[in-house]
Amino acid sequence: MTTQAEGDPVTGPLLRSAVRAAGVRCAVLGAVSTASTAAALLLPAVLGRTLDHLLAHAPAARWVWGCAGLVLLIGLLDACETVLGGTVAAGSTAWLRRRVTGHVLALGPRANSHFGSGELVARLVGNAAQAGTAPGAVAALLAALAGPVGGVVALALIDPWLAAVFLAGAPVLTFLLRAFARDTSECVTRYQQIQGRMASALTEAIGGFRTIQAAGTADREAARILRPLPDLSRAGHRMWRVQGRAAAQAVAVAPLLQLSVVAVAGYLLTRHRLTVGEVLAASRYAVLATGVGVLVGQLSGLVRAKAATRRLDEILTVPTPTHGHHQLPPGPGHLELRGVTARHGERTVLDGIDLVIPGGTTLAVVGRSGAGKSLLAAIAGRLTDPDAGEVLLDGVPLHALRHDALRTAIGYAFDRPALLGTTIEDTIAFGPHPPSPTRVREAARFAHADPFIRRLPHGYATPVADAPHSGGESQRLGLARAFAHDTRVLILDDALSSLDTITEHRITNSLTGPDTTGTRLLIAHRATTAARADLVAWLDRGRVRAVGTHTELWGLAGYRGVFGEAEGVGGAGESGRSARALPKAGAQGGAA
Repeated sequence: MTTQAEGDPVTGPLLRSAVRAAGVRCAVLGAVSTASTAAALLLPAVLGRTLDHLLAHAPAARWVWGCAGLVLLIGLLDACETVLGGTVAAGSTAWLRRRVTGHVLALGPRANSHFGSGELVARLVGNAAQAGTAPGAVAALLAALAGPVGGVVALALIDPWLAAVFLAGAPVLTFLLRAFARDTSECVTRYQQIQGRMASALTEAIGGFRTIQAAGTADREAARILRPLPDLSRAGHRMWRVQGRAAAQAVAVAPLLQLSVVAVAGYLLTRHRLTVGEVLAASRYAVLATGVGVLVGQLSGLVRAKAATRRLDEILTVPTPTHGHHQLPPGPGHLELRGVTARHGERTVLDGIDLVIPGGTTLAVVGRSGAGKSLLAAIAGRLTDPDAGEVLLDGVPLHALRHDALRTAIGYAFDRPALLGTTIEDTIAFGPHPPSPTRVREAARFAHADPFIRRLPHGYATPVADAPHSGGESQRLGLARAFAHDTRVLILDDALSSLDTITEHRITNSLTGPDTTGTRLLIAHRATTAARADLVAWLDRGRVRAVGTHTELWGLAGYRGVFGEAEGVGGAGESGRSARALPKAGAQGGAA
């Protein structure tokens, strides 16, 4: 259900995709870089011819003007290359961030479980910016390679012996550059991995700053976040040592090659096979042919970009849930879980869950901490997929539904809702099909959020960032957002936990009242909430121990223990009682 189709571009080389996405701008950058290199290759020949004319007292005005024109052209092309390089990098970075962000949102909760929020932020911010330089680096690298190749060709045109002398030492230079690229790639990858770990630790600390402040452990947390800093420093120093060593080795070899070429050119001059101008041109072409400094810089940038691209590609290779093409038939919101099994690593969190929630029913899911309640709620609305089994809504498997049909049919409210949008009204209206202002206000009243919203400086038009709200007020806004959209199934994942008792009582009565339509799945922690539901599913150790009304289940000691009323779990006799079908509810529970 969750695998990408074979050949999907997401699993292809991201670097090539980024270069293709840069399109025309990358091609223009390559053309400008190549033109600049061509002008730089032409300049020594023109300088040499100018010198020969001056020494021969021949007319040299046009050659002087040619030199001046080439110098001006090189300056203009270099300026254009700088502007285009920045533009290509910015555009590629934006493209990469849009693509990876879209994939992360499509992954949903599994993105955070795979990488962690801090690691995701580090990759989307820092690594995307580094990877965005890859298309420009590729275009510039081609031009940088054209310089040495063109220099060797020019030496051969002046005299084949000059090219032969240079090529005799070129393998050593090639070996040094190859070793540099390999060692730099390892160093950069290590550096970026440590950066990601530190970003994850920092994000965790920011999310739990109140706990840290209350515990008085700020210094300890700072030490924890900065603990990888020595490793980061070592990786950074090693990276610079590798680059410095490669540059030093290349600089040691390059002058020897240049001196060899100039020496041979001088000898040929004494034999009257070269002119003074050709010797000057040969010396300049020897410098261009050994353009190690340019190549080292370009290779270093490209290696860093490729290492960053691989870290982004790791995100893109995590398969996103696929969606079918079915629309929902008319129905009351009948929800059914068949053999649902979900694992976290080696641990089985949900084990063969069979559960039927008739349309229009309010079902409360209760269980001790770690029983798998939130995971069950996520699977019930396909925020994540089970490892085995399936979920059906009005007879249609959720994975067979169109994405828009799925998200229109199932709504959520969470314990810590993310308040997205510009204003309070935008926050409540946030969804696939924004409701009308009238519907927004009705939903706010239903969630008992309307009174405190109206007390805000600009009411529903108050910017979310400027609106002070407690945990309970945030939950009421999240509930209002869920109520504002007409869904067949509404899943409340501990969405009443921060409400005061009176408000929770009022909202629960509204959810379970006779005028309520649709199916409700509540993750409940309080006995009063479970008591108002039509049915209760008792989840224990990843399995449904019993399904029934709160009154029926209260006779089980283990069920009472969930709410702290008794210790221990039910024995074999209780398991036998819980396995029975309840014809009144039409729900099924599996025996532990």
